[in-house]
Amino acid sequence: MIFYQEKDILVRNMEPGDAQIICDGEIAQGWDQTVEKYEMRLADAEKGLCVSLVALNQGQIAGYINVYKEGLDGAFAGRGWPEIVDFGVLEKFRCRGIGSVLMDVAERVAGEYADTVWLGVGLYSGYGSAQRMYAKRGYIPDGSGVWYGNRVAEPYENYCVDDDLVLYMSKKL
Repeated sequence: MIFYQEKDILVRNMEPGDAQIICDGEIAQGWDQTVEKYEMRLADAEKGLCVSLVALNQGQIAGYINVYKEGLDGAFAGRGWPEIVDFGVLEKFRCRGIGSVLMDVAERVAGEYADTVWLGVGLYSGYGSAQRMYAKRGYIPDGSGVWYGNRVAEPYENYCVDDDLVLYMSKKL
């Protein structure tokens, strides 16, 4: 299904062959990645748990995003709100509006399930552009502070600064 098409950008459902292309693109830019993550998203989409999307720029896969109909873990779990998970634009396609288009489509999809959407964003520098984008789009922290591995991080404890250290944010659609 095509969700968006204008000029050089097209957003459609993720297809099985896309998983390896995305993985290879991330590995090429120095990320530690495996195809299983994307195959899991495809399996969840097949089960009806999420909508997995890819963006193409001039016919090349440029980015991806997933909208889970209801988030299972984290600050907003159990509220019946959709969650945006695993959003990325390959570095060679950045600064072309692709991330904004993916977020627009994801928020529109999320709006089919609830009036609020949420996400978790990492806290190290690799997430800097995402942090800024979410703030500009009106996402606000939930107020519970930083989480690590699906639990609120306790004051004065030591945590690894990795992908499991997140701040949860939501937005009224």
